Amino acid sequence: MSAAQPTVLVVEDEAAQREILGYNLEAEGFRVLFAEDGDEGLLRIDEEQPDVIVLDWMLPRVSGIEICRQIKTRPETRAIPVIMLSARSEEVDRVRGLETGADDYVVKPYSIQELLARVRAQLRRVRPSTAGIQLEYHGIVLDSETHHVLRDGTQLKLGPTEFRLLATFMEKPGRVWSREQLLDRVWGRDIYVDSRTVDVHVGRLRKALCAHGGDDPLRTVRGAGYALG
Repeated sequence: MSAAQPTVLVVEDEAAQREILGYNLEAEGFRVLFAEDGDEGLLRIDEEQPDVIVLDWMLPRVSGIEICRQIKTRPETRAIPVIMLSARSEEVDRVRGLETGADDYVVKPYSIQELLARVRAQLRRVRPSTAGIQLEYHGIVLDSETHHVLRDGTQLKLGPTEFRLLATFMEKPGRVWSREQLLDRVWGRDIYVDSRTVDVHVGRLRKALCAHGGDDPLRTVRGAGYALG
């Protein structure tokens, strides 16, 4: 399993739907998490910070609309894309779902290929490096398909961990990442690594970025973590 594998949370109370979605999402290379109701979904979001959420409207106890509203009003989760699934096909229902904060709205029954395409589209927006999109920042160019990194036209030598670190930083320039967040994103939750390992690899990344001159673009934020720019 790739440590940088994108994660999709499926919040769906119908077991058959969860199984179909899980099978197809995993076949596409996603790490898939499941929740059977909204409360469990919110718990999984807090624990795992998924990249994309697929959320059913009709859930037991608390509706998907209310769960979406909670996700989008919380600063720590509002940026996570939410794809709402619903049997409600009327325009007024679509509008209500989108106005609540859903990033996309898919009507049941849906084509699984269409849903996968919509998940990929949302992922391209929040984690472009996983979709093979080239990232650029102040003369640094990262190509996630060829795994090449250039700085001011000169190719840099980066190990796979340093490459994933740089991709994480370049997806959100200016964002401060804690060591724990970098461990989850770059190494993965299933692997135990001491947080001091992050410092070692950030040091290697800095050395590689500055190997041919130029200022250090990485910033250490005392007591908080690291940021690009």
